[in-house]
Amino acid sequence: MNWEEIVGQKKVIETLKDAIDKERVGHAQLFIGEEGFGVLPLALAYAKEILKRENEHAASKVEHLNHLDLHFSFPVFTEKNNSLSQRLFEDFRNMIIENPYASINDWNEVLDAQNKQLFISADEVDALNQKFALKSFEGGTKILIVWRADKMNVTAANKFLKFLEEPPKKTIILLLAEKIDTILPTILSRCQAIEVPRIDDESLEQGIKNQFDVSEEKIKEVIHQVQGNYNTALQLLQNDSANEEFEELFIDWVRNAFMAKKKPEVLRNIVLWGRNIASWNREKQKNFLDFCSEMFRLALLQNYDAEHLVYKRLSKNGFNWEAFTNFIHGANIVDILEEISDADLHLYRNANAKIVWTDLGIKLTRYIHRSA
Repeated sequence: MNWEEIVGQKKVIETLKDAIDKERVGHAQLFIGEEGFGVLPLALAYAKEILKRENEHAASKVEHLNHLDLHFSFPVFTEKNNSLSQRLFEDFRNMIIENPYASINDWNEVLDAQNKQLFISADEVDALNQKFALKSFEGGTKILIVWRADKMNVTAANKFLKFLEEPPKKTIILLLAEKIDTILPTILSRCQAIEVPRIDDESLEQGIKNQFDVSEEKIKEVIHQVQGNYNTALQLLQNDSANEEFEELFIDWVRNAFMAKKKPEVLRNIVLWGRNIASWNREKQKNFLDFCSEMFRLALLQNYDAEHLVYKRLSKNGFNWEAFTNFIHGANIVDILEEISDADLHLYRNANAKIVWTDLGIKLTRYIHRSA
């Protein structure tokens, strides 16, 4: 990963370059931010620059993630009592080469882990200790990148603390985490924190234009949706067919909810609607819930004369967006969004998806006719 390939994050890049130039690279650093903000690309470019200055031939090895002194640790599930990430490194490597902005959810899909828990284990930390007790292969610095360090379990974190307190010579440890809530305070106190903010809209727009041939209107729509997350932008632009499917299903839901007051028999359509969605994988179901929340939020903005903030309007199959927005207001929006949020929570806790979606589908019939 080159500095120039990173979308935005100019201030962070300058900070990292300055640390290398002034030989002030800390032995333990914690990059904090969402994967889609560029946390791993920054760490990879940083590692590449450090190793390249020691050996000019290191650059291509780092780009292909096969430099013998660049090591990775990442969350995996236990299989046959094996919780070491090395067994799945090729899968991880392929994912990151294809998309260094990939998220933990993308990794979950690569592994087809379904409901298995991904974590960094105590055995993983023991293996790292053994690996870093050896001399570097090329005689220079050894670098460890721990992707999603916030997924360490408690036992692993306590062992990793000792690794941080007594690091091997010429070792740099880069921890990457979305949040610091689950990281031991004693680990935090021993790391130099580097905050990775959301990508600014201008850089995000340029990044999209460099990779996709899409209209200005579509770019504007995507930027509003992703909130500075380049990985989410990539997924939206690569999965337009999924967005069309979401739009059609949302419209079906709303239309059936409207008709249910006078034609209770259409509740059967909502049941079938819920069964269809329940057959998807959990990540797609969650994405659809996010889509529904956003559509109701945009409808509220339209109804309250904030049209300049409405970047997307639904129109498939003759859907009347303006008429629909009149029914979304302060008297029902909170209940609607809370029901969607509850459905998300229930799915996360592995509730029966058919029941969750049927319940959610029917509840909209109660809220959408509520008087403002």
